Amino acid sequence: MPSPVAKPSDYESFPYVERGVDFPAIELSDPSHRRSTYAAELDEQQAARVERLLAENVIISFHDHPQLLPADPAETFTYLRTKRDFTAFTELRGAGLTAVFDNPFGAIGATTPSGWKWDDLITTLGMRLADLAHQDGAVIAREVKDILDAKRDGRIAFVLGTESAGAIENELDRIDVLYGFGIRQMGLVYADSNALGSGQKEPHDAGLTTFGRRAVERMNALGILIDVSHASDQTCLDAIEASTKPIAITHAGARAVWPTPRMKPDDMLRACAERGGVLGIEAAPHTTVSHDHTTHTIESVMDHFQYAVELMGIEHVAFGPDGFYGDHVGFHHATSANLGFSAMTNAGDHTYARVTHVDGMENPSENFRNVAGWLVEHGYSDSDIKAVLGGNILRLLNEVWR
Repeated sequence: MPSPVAKPSDYESFPYVERGVDFPAIELSDPSHRRSTYAAELDEQQAARVERLLAENVIISFHDHPQLLPADPAETFTYLRTKRDFTAFTELRGAGLTAVFDNPFGAIGATTPSGWKWDDLITTLGMRLADLAHQDGAVIAREVKDILDAKRDGRIAFVLGTESAGAIENELDRIDVLYGFGIRQMGLVYADSNALGSGQKEPHDAGLTTFGRRAVERMNALGILIDVSHASDQTCLDAIEASTKPIAITHAGARAVWPTPRMKPDDMLRACAERGGVLGIEAAPHTTVSHDHTTHTIESVMDHFQYAVELMGIEHVAFGPDGFYGDHVGFHHATSANLGFSAMTNAGDHTYARVTHVDGMENPSENFRNVAGWLVEHGYSDSDIKAVLGGNILRLLNEVWR
């Protein structure tokens, strides 16, 4: 069933062009629509503590898509071909976020279903930069100071990234071009292998290539955070070993908690932490399911969080919910054949309940307030909550972006 349709006033992006004239008038999802029913069991003092923690501290989403999806998932690729990702700016301002690692999805299948083409990526980034330049209260973060200034000024900082480096093909200098466009975080590989290494849906894991090692070296030199969320196991381990700077797993979970290729095994999580890296806990539908909570809700997500904290240390864990505004499950159905989502989330003989959304982690507006509430309810200290909601990422960026 299509998502509720956004009102004309919700179309905040690209105020300088006319919908239906300059680009197709695709109906988008209503960003204010909520299906989640989760609420932490907090007394008045605890609820006030949650609001104080969000107000006083730098809150960073390590991976989200703060854009609106089409109301009808069947129009997904028509929407992507416009290369205009409509963002829910008003909703974000009420989300308690200081910064969001924003990986625009207009580059995925924008021209061809296989996606990750250079022209698509550059055009999408240019569109994104133009839109952000016309938004009050939004800034692009190119250095840590930009995030801290955004907190001081009550703005939202967007950290631009891409989930795959496949678009650079075998052109190393294109990494420099992307840095010039504001990219400060790059995934090496998505589901399919590329010139840098193997992806998660490949049956044979060849690891990081020689070119991939050169790319890692260039990203280190420029100050781009390397992300291995969608890379194969061996590619992840090779990248951690090859990088002179800590790397990130911006959105994933623990394979010991749920056995799919999309999750990361213990040796990789330990290696990430030992080199100073940070894991962001994922919450896209049907990813961070757990044996204890086979219906995917915030409780399943927090099972991965608790396991990662025990294994890696709380200073190496954060949250990258990977949320959208709209029908996330419908988006997966529309793009799965091209992106390999089913291969990445195959749990073998383990069964789990299919959901329409992840209760408590449906979209960027609710994610961090609900996570903060869960942490307060479960007795975490202010210092630990500050760390996992943004402090750990700030520490990592201070090391990588300098």
